[in-house]
Amino acid sequence: MNAALLIIDVQQGLCEGDHAAYACTDVITRINVVSAKARAAGRPVIFIQHESTGGYLEFETREWQLAQGLEVVPGDVRVRKSTPDAFLLTELEALLQAREIGELIVCGMHSEFCVDTTTRRALALGYPVVLIEDGHTSEGNAFVSAPQVIAHHNVTLAAITSFGPRVRTVTAAALQFETP
Repeated sequence: MNAALLIIDVQQGLCEGDHAAYACTDVITRINVVSAKARAAGRPVIFIQHESTGGYLEFETREWQLAQGLEVVPGDVRVRKSTPDAFLLTELEALLQAREIGELIVCGMHSEFCVDTTTRRALALGYPVVLIEDGHTSEGNAFVSAPQVIAHHNVTLAAITSFGPRVRTVTAAALQFETP
């Protein structure tokens, strides 16, 4: 099945300061492993960038930029979004259809917001999803630690059966692409 890699919201403003996501540097390293595998297999790498209309993550600010250390090459695609759903009010679905993509590989930030919402929407649209279980992260919150949020979403998303297509979890190291 023709797959595309979605790298969701791995942006500088989410990787620094008091509210930095958990283990950003390690997660970015694993995302770079996955994106290198995708490129080597000829699969599209799509960077999704969240933006606000003012303040935090405002378009083209330093915080909005892709995170330091994230490997981006010519030919990678960028999609701007303004909601947790990377499909809502964006060109993502049309881009996937034009490239005849049938499966999505998902990683990024934050597990409980944009990764979760985009994954569920992908399932609703008929896309099976491979969730990189060690390639998404969260800040956590006052009630649940970031590692707990990550573990919860790995289990919860993989348990969803109602859409038809399923989520399969795999580590960055174990991910393999079928040869075309």
